[in-house]
Parts: sequence; structure tokens; C-alpha cells
Amino acid sequence: MKVGIPTWDGRVSPVLDVAKRLLVVEVERNAELGRSETNLEETQVALRARRLTELGVHVLICGAVSWPLEAMLVSAGVRVIAQTCGPVEDVLRAFLAGQLAREAFLMPGCCGRRRRFREGRRHGGRRGAN
Repeated sequence: MKVGIPTWDGRVSPVLDVAKRLLVVEVERNAELGRSETNLEETQVALRARRLTELGVHVLICGAVSWPLEAMLVSAGVRVIAQTCGPVEDVLRAFLAGQLAREAFLMPGCCGRRRRFREGRRHGGRRGAN
């Protein structure tokens, strides 16, 4: 599966909708197989959602995300893990270890609200289960 993380200065980008870079990590059995980084130049929500799905992202770990973009990604089958912050390598390591739900990675100002884990659906089945 491919995990996408929008980046900014070595950290998870605070807002997916305006992020300029995306780290794409190929993962199998909770181990990293490879990675690449790409530019995100699309500014329109629909184009950005399409770009992420064309990159083959199954799971997207991000900070804040607009409802329209999140809805498009989820409907395209992408699992969105929003309201995440921290250094990219720490976040990725926590995700692979099944510990991303720790409060240390919850964006500040969320007032104790639970992080949204939105499951994408495609062809009636689950995608990107971790």
C-alpha cells in the first residue's frame, strides 16, 4: 500500500489543501519498501484529490483538511487520517507501529476532539487497512 504524507520543513504540513510537497511511502506488512517525494501544484480541490488518487495513495496522513477535499478522497477509496502533526519520520514510524493514535501526534487546538479516521470505500471493500 502507499501512504501519503504532505510535508513542510520536515514536518506534516499543517493544511493539506495548500501543501506543496507530498511524501509517498510504499509499505508492506508495516515495513517501508521505498519512498518518493513529489510536488503538489494543484490548487483546486477536485484536481488535488485526483492527483493523490493517481499517485496511488491508499492512506493519507495529514494535518487539517477541508471537508470537500476529505470527502472526495474518502469517496475515491483513500483512508484519511486527519488532524495529525509532528516530524514526518516520527509520524511515519508511529503509523507503521500502529501507534499514530497517540495524543502526541494530535494537532494542537483540537480541544480534545478525537482524530478522524475516515475509511475510503471502493468497489464495496475496505482499502488501506493498517
